[in-house]
Amino acid sequence: MSHTIASQTPPPAILFVDDEATAVKYFERAIGAIAPVATAGSVDDGKAMLDAHAGSLAVLVSDQRMPGEYGNELLRYARERYPHVVRILTTAYSELDQTVEAVNQGQIHRYIKKPWDITALRMEMKQALELAGLRKERDQLVREKLGVMQTQTVATRLGIVQTLCASLIGPGRFQPVETYLAGADLAGTGNVQPDWQRMDYADLVRAESESSGRFGHAVATRLAQLRTQLAGRSAADAVQVVADALGERVRGSGDALIWAAPDTLSEFLARPVGQSVSDAHAAWLACLLWIEEAGGALQFGRDADLLLCRAAPRADSFAADRLAVWIERFAERAFEQTRV
Repeated sequence: MSHTIASQTPPPAILFVDDEATAVKYFERAIGAIAPVATAGSVDDGKAMLDAHAGSLAVLVSDQRMPGEYGNELLRYARERYPHVVRILTTAYSELDQTVEAVNQGQIHRYIKKPWDITALRMEMKQALELAGLRKERDQLVREKLGVMQTQTVATRLGIVQTLCASLIGPGRFQPVETYLAGADLAGTGNVQPDWQRMDYADLVRAESESSGRFGHAVATRLAQLRTQLAGRSAADAVQVVADALGERVRGSGDALIWAAPDTLSEFLARPVGQSVSDAHAAWLACLLWIEEAGGALQFGRDADLLLCRAAPRADSFAADRLAVWIERFAERAFEQTRV
């Protein structure tokens, strides 16, 4: 039988899993004054409790010998899915091999042998709750650090887009950047999340530099091809030029392009750190640069659930802080994603 946790936000709770009703009652009486106690009578019930209430649970205490799977399987499950939960194994049996395996695999924080000494058990639970609190504080600091790195990474990528456009078609021509960012904004950007377990700041900078360099080279190569292939064509052909360059990722509908693969629009801004963008994405930015040189522009919009763009007049000028406005918009979105 399982006891659920109150729906209102409770203090950090301890989940105790044991198939012996006597042990459950004993644990609840001994620890209930220290923290809320939730219980389950099997590994499967323990997993269900974790899945339903992990946000409220700080400590997991599991007996080893239970019908069906052993407790160390539940602790392994918790480690993989809910690493913030402090895991403790308890048993009345001398199962040294399984206990050592659980310790070596990082499945448990402590091993407590039955029968318990109440004073020692309470001390163990207090220490486990304190450790859970420290882990929570650490995780919050990591999220804040990640939020800062998210915003810096996205801001750098937007700056690279403008620099790349200026280097390929000349400074002061912001229309391709505006169209590119408008499309990426409508398509949505993913969570640019560095893996801090394998990547420090220097690794991040190097990976970003290499990926940006590859992207710039791909756009420059594709633009050179377009200039050769489309010599003599005008901005009136803008929609067809994009359709030809991107193939099945877009489809034509009169004078508009419907994006069958909207993620193509935001690849460079949304890609995971170190991952290259597709040839189609490089071709998309190259098309915008060619259209700018031809004297035209594209404008994005939505029609119900469809994302589409049409040929449009090119803007005469943009506010000096226009890129900063875009950076703020994308960076705010990236920061919010780290808080989800």
